[in-house]
Amino acid sequence: MNSNKVFNLADVSPHNNNKDCWVIINARVYDVTKFLNDHPGGDNVLLDVAGKDASDEFEEVGHGSAARLMLDEYYVGEIDHVEVEPLYDISKNMAPKYNRNAKKQQTITKEEKGLGINFTLKFILLVVSTTILGVAIGFLLYK
Repeated sequence: MNSNKVFNLADVSPHNNNKDCWVIINARVYDVTKFLNDHPGGDNVLLDVAGKDASDEFEEVGHGSAARLMLDEYYVGEIDHVEVEPLYDISKNMAPKYNRNAKKQQTITKEEKGLGINFTLKFILLVVSTTILGVAIGFLLYK
């Protein structure tokens, strides 16, 4: 990995097609041309952000550690930090580094919403079924 090469947005933007496809993810530049055919989401996903900063799209999809490690294979350099600030720290823990959009940090993830709804529904079902069972037993005993 050559970390001495620094690009600006003008350097990256011409690499925007299926023969030459570069993307910026968290202030790092990647040549993903050879990965286009292998991308699980299809090549159009990468071509839509070719020559651009794809940090938000990369993070929104929720790529795991395997995808993050795979990036090393396609690394070509850094982007000028004045132009683009990384959304996430490029370290092993991938902790948030910069607050690009405070609203994103306040939103509840689908998993968090799901846990709350699932708990509430299960609790209601428990109360209703217990009540029905109690009424049925009471009816049988006093009949």
